[in-house]
Amino acid sequence: MIRRTFEQIRLMVNGTNPNGVDEDLEIEGVSKDTRSIKMGNLYVPIIGENFDGHAFAQEAIDKGAAATLWQEDHQPVPANMPVILVPDALAALQQLAHAYRQELPVRIIAVTGSNGKTTTKDMVASILRTTYKVHKTAGNLNGHIGLPLTILEMSEDTQMAVLEMGMRGRHEIELLSNIAEPEAAIITNIGESHLELLGSREEIARAKLEVMHGMKEGGLLIYNGDEPLIEALLPEMPKPKGLLRYRFGATDKSDISPTGILLDDQGTHFTLETNGGLTFYIPMLGQHNVINALAAIAVSKYMGVSDADVIRGLKTVKLTGMRIEQLKAPSGLTVLNDAYNSSPTSTRAAIELLEMLEGYRRKIIILGDMLELGDREEAYHQEIGDRLNPDRIDYVYACGPLSRKLAEAAAKKFKPGHVRWFEKKEEIIADVLRIVKPEDVVLVKASRGMKLEDVVSGLLRQSR
Repeated sequence: MIRRTFEQIRLMVNGTNPNGVDEDLEIEGVSKDTRSIKMGNLYVPIIGENFDGHAFAQEAIDKGAAATLWQEDHQPVPANMPVILVPDALAALQQLAHAYRQELPVRIIAVTGSNGKTTTKDMVASILRTTYKVHKTAGNLNGHIGLPLTILEMSEDTQMAVLEMGMRGRHEIELLSNIAEPEAAIITNIGESHLELLGSREEIARAKLEVMHGMKEGGLLIYNGDEPLIEALLPEMPKPKGLLRYRFGATDKSDISPTGILLDDQGTHFTLETNGGLTFYIPMLGQHNVINALAAIAVSKYMGVSDADVIRGLKTVKLTGMRIEQLKAPSGLTVLNDAYNSSPTSTRAAIELLEMLEGYRRKIIILGDMLELGDREEAYHQEIGDRLNPDRIDYVYACGPLSRKLAEAAAKKFKPGHVRWFEKKEEIIADVLRIVKPEDVVLVKASRGMKLEDVVSGLLRQSR
């Protein structure tokens, strides 16, 4: 993590020292939360809609923070604290992260996209760790606060950093890219998340392509070749000189694509002719995860990782939770937990995965509302209901007001009683437990706001 003197930090954020603090005071690490303050930290008083971090600055100092940023419009400036006075505390945090990044020789890979960016980040980091000292975004700290904190958490001898970049609107990824200055960037796909705010998939694509804004000259953009919007909009977007481009995807029109995919009980095997016919294995299920792995392979080869280490890194990847976690109940029932987030694109991928699985007595899917889809939210849910195939899935459960449309569409094709909508999660748990057998598999998928991990917990706890 960042280790600098008070004076060095002050200069990095273009702040002032109104209280005459010792310039040689040592600062180690940064925190915006008094609950996680460590000795020697710099405290950053973030201002939110319903809180103001300045109110907790004294508590941060009392808990061991060496100094605090202080925003100029908060007067009077406390005379009894080691303060670095700045025009804007959040902007100073971002400026500090950018300055620290520029002082390090680290090579940075940015990962963005509507779906799959966290899984892809985890795979890239796992491969790179076979060869380099790697730092990656923890959890989903991928926004205008989380990304600067992630950079400032890096040790100075970090060789590679894999930074996830998320957004809710235009120019957010541009900001993150300018802070991080990545050498390479991955765009996993363009989905429907954030349609409510951005209005169209074209605008979502433009927002994701902002990742090029801060890229190094001659950097590498790796993007999904199955998405025509990226190719169509690339010419109009600001990009670095000498940009290199590389496409991954499910079809041979991309630079890298799988020639064979085979699922087993715990993961997926796939072959790449572009890598001499090598076979790879990922400890996760589904073709969509194979496609994400292609992006990870491409950037790792660019960074100089050997084929043997790429294979080893993918085989041993550890994923962030609730992304197609395969779990076993005491009874033997298999539960696939994909309750972290949902969109039409990722839901279709989850359905495809469930359809491909073999060796189970019956397949049951539990779907909750997909959120932030804008004016077409009901139509998207109906389309998912139309997509469900009674020849490949045995029971459909739906939860949430929007998913009622999904259930109504699916019920037109399924046997009576095989599509069920419930208002409460507890009702779904009880009904599934009534019909489920140990040889069955249940997939749970919904947007984070639905909290369907409660259904997963209920099935695992009560299925015996």
